Amino acid sequence: MGAMTNPRTTTLTRRVEWIDTDASGHQHNSLIMRLVEAAERRLIADAGVLGDYFWSAPRVRQEIDFTGKLYFDQEVSTTVTLTKLGRSSITFTFEVWGEAHGETPRRCAASGLVVAAHVPQGTDRATPWPDHIVAALATDAAPIPHPH
Repeated sequence: MGAMTNPRTTTLTRRVEWIDTDASGHQHNSLIMRLVEAAERRLIADAGVLGDYFWSAPRVRQEIDFTGKLYFDQEVSTTVTLTKLGRSSITFTFEVWGEAHGETPRRCAASGLVVAAHVPQGTDRATPWPDHIVAALATDAAPIPHPH
C-alpha cells in the first residue's frame, strides 16, 4: 500500500477531567494516549470496520513528543491521521492541542505516531490486513457522518 496521498483524518474534542491531572496540576502522561485512541476509534468507526479492527490490532510502536501542558477543564482537540496502511501494519500520526484556556494560548501539547499490526485473535504473528479492512480504509472511501 505504501504512503497514502490523501490520508484519512479525524479530530475529536474533549475536556481534561480532574482524573486526567496529576500532582503537578497538569495532565498525566497517559491522557495523551487515551485521547489518541478515542480519535483512532472514531476514524475506524467512520470507516465501518470497528468490530473487526480493534480485536486484531495490537500496538507495536508508540512515540510521543510532549511539548506543552494541559490543565483541568481545558478543551483539547486531538487529530489522528492514517498516514500509512502497510501489508500487515498501520501507522497513525497525531497532534493533541490544548485550546486557549484562561491566559494560556492554544498550543500543541503532544504529537507522535502509533503503529499497530494485524494480529488475528488467537495468534501471535502479524498477517496481511483482510481485504474489507483495506477497502474501508482506502482514501477514496467516504467517511460515515457522525455527530460531534
